[in-house]
Formats: sequence, structure tokens, C-alpha cells
Amino acid sequence: MSSTGKFLSDIKKIRQRARRHLSEGAITQNYHGKVVDAIALLNHAVATEIVCVLRYKFHAVSATGLASEAVKQEFAQHAKEEEQHLDLLCERINQLGGKPNLNPEGLLSRAASEYIEGDNLVDMIKENLVAERVAIQTYREMVRYFGEKDPTTRVMLEGILAQEEEHANDMHDLLVSHEGRPMLDK
Repeated sequence: MSSTGKFLSDIKKIRQRARRHLSEGAITQNYHGKVVDAIALLNHAVATEIVCVLRYKFHAVSATGLASEAVKQEFAQHAKEEEQHLDLLCERINQLGGKPNLNPEGLLSRAASEYIEGDNLVDMIKENLVAERVAIQTYREMVRYFGEKDPTTRVMLEGILAQEEEHANDMHDLLVSHEGRPMLDK
């Protein structure tokens, strides 16, 4: 039997299993991850994104100084993008049959990043750069964890990771321009 014939005979079995397991939603027999662990990891990312949204929003409204308007706009844009990450994570948790943990109680203990306000514009930029670097490292580890076990989650996280790297670059550029230091050391 050709490989096409084998696939076509298997498709009948796939259809039968799909009908028998409707209550499992998006989780099919060939999902190779542990759903409970996936949901727990994604809920940690949810907490991290909530903290980042709150910190960026605070910075967007409270930054002051002669050069603060452009920085405030950057903070506000990052807050919107972090909120989009939050939405993606919550939706994926839902697809996996879980419940996004949006409860504010214990939020900081679940998050990888910290909520530090900073005393001035440069401090705010630094705190956001630190948080982005933490997010980058944790998302890279999550991408490796999900690997081939859950390619849908991995691809989603890779997209978030790319944007977190862009945010870190933006914060680094702002830091360089506001501290008057040269770009990255070679």
C-alpha cells in the first residue's frame, strides 16, 4: 500500500477518534505534552505579562522630564503589546482546557518579572529592560520545553519571544540615548 493509501485508511480512524473524544476539545491523541504542566507554565507567563502591563502603564503615565513624551509613548505601546501577549496566553490556556489565572492575589509570586516603579525616567527604562531580559530568558526556556510536544504553543511563544526581544532592544536604545553612553560593547 502506498503512503497515500495508508494515510487515507488512517483518516477514517482519525475521524472515528475525533467523534469519540469530543469532550477533549483541542487536545487530540497525538498531543505529547502534559496538559496540566503546560497550563501551569502558561499561567506563570500570564502573571508575568500582567505585571509587565501594569509596570509599563504606570511608567507611561508617570514619566516626567524634557524628553519624556517619546518615552511615554514607547511605554504605552509596549503595554498594549504585552496585553496582546496576555490575551494569546489566556486563549491558549483555554484551548488546552484550562483556566487562565487572572486572580490578583499572589500575582507577584507567580510572575517572573518584578513590579518596580523607578525614581526617574532612566530608572524606569532600566526596570523595563531588566523585565524584558527576564521575559526573554523565560520564554526561550519555555520554547525549548514545548519543542515538539506542543508545536502550537511553541510557535505562539516564539512570536511573543520575538516581540520581547524587540522591546528589550527598544529599551536598550532608550537607555543609551538617555544616559549618553555608547551602544552595546563589542
